[in-house]
Amino acid sequence: MQRFVDASIIGWCNYLYGDNKAANELIRKHNPEMTDELIAYSIDKMKQFGIVDSGDTLQAGIGAMTDARMASFFDKMIKSGVVKPTVDFRKSYTLQFINKGVGLNLRPKK
Repeated sequence: MQRFVDASIIGWCNYLYGDNKAANELIRKHNPEMTDELIAYSIDKMKQFGIVDSGDTLQAGIGAMTDARMASFFDKMIKSGVVKPTVDFRKSYTLQFINKGVGLNLRPKK
C-alpha cells in the first residue's frame, strides 16, 4: 500500500511539474474531446487554485491529511445532515501512508 500511495503522489508531482506528455497522450486517447489547449488550461487552473498541491501538502506532500482536518470535515457533514454524530469517523481513514514529504523534491524551486 505504501508503494502505491507513494507512486500516486510522485505521479501527481511529475504530472503537474514534470514531463506530462505521455500522460496527456493517454488522456486524449481515452477522452478525445480533451484537446491540448483544454489539458493545458486544466493543469494551469489546478496549479492556480491549489487543487492538488496547496496548504498542508506544501510541507507534508500531495495527499496530506490531518486529524484536525478530518474532524472539521466530519463536523460540517453533521451540520449538513449527511452523517449522524454517532458515526465514529476516526475509523474511516488512516494517516499511516501519507504526510511523509514524498515528492517534495520534485516541486519546482521558487
